[in-house]
Amino acid sequence: MDFREDSFMLILGLIVVLAISVQSVFFLIRAIRRGREIGVSSLVIKNTVISSVLFTLAPSLAIVATVVALSPSLGIILPWIRLSVIGNITQETTAASTALASVGDGSSLSFAVTDKGTFNVVMWVMALASSFPLLIIPLMLKRLQKGIKKFSGNKDSKWTDAMSASAFLGLISAFIARSIAGVGTFNSVSGQYNYDGAGLISAAALVSSIIAMIILQKIALRYKIKWLDSFAMPMSMLLAMGVVIVLAQVLPESLYQLEWRMPQPTVG
Repeated sequence: MDFREDSFMLILGLIVVLAISVQSVFFLIRAIRRGREIGVSSLVIKNTVISSVLFTLAPSLAIVATVVALSPSLGIILPWIRLSVIGNITQETTAASTALASVGDGSSLSFAVTDKGTFNVVMWVMALASSFPLLIIPLMLKRLQKGIKKFSGNKDSKWTDAMSASAFLGLISAFIARSIAGVGTFNSVSGQYNYDGAGLISAAALVSSIIAMIILQKIALRYKIKWLDSFAMPMSMLLAMGVVIVLAQVLPESLYQLEWRMPQPTVG
């Protein structure tokens, strides 16, 4: 049986999800009781719960897309555990791909991890990477906020907005560069090429997601559909995945596997 999805991993996943579910229900009940104690009407509480549920739908789609993206390499259960606790597609895919690259055996997110040691490395890197924000925020948040306010001159939020946007664009640029000019890898065990470099499929996914994002944002702006703003990114991701799946079915193998930066295999 595949160790990535064996009974141990399944039990571990169920324990994590059960713990999170119990915690969520516990605090939901306490919040409702506290709201009633301070005089909040049942209608306000009901509307708050409904709006909170609706607000979580968009992030949930992105989480599902991340699980789908990581499942070919890591199976369903590990991404499910990770994203049930904390994480997002940029953090989890970056951590997983970096961990696989550091192992040096040619493993990638495009193919199943078959070595338990490699799987263990990826698991620890993903877990520890998500733990640092939980430590940095309570310890460093006030200092960071003071530094940002001092830098912006306490006049307005333009500098703060610009720095936040720049950090986000820098992160996204790394993924764009990988899609356009990323070099593929060879599996050191089998010697086979992983077909995980920049090529027709990666470019198609990038372009289709950008086009979908622009169209959805235009629709949301023109017709004043506020909820679509939150759903635009996960919907774009899912649409791009759909485009790649269709291309994989209709294109000949020579085009589907076309890449323009294939490395030379290492000998000896």
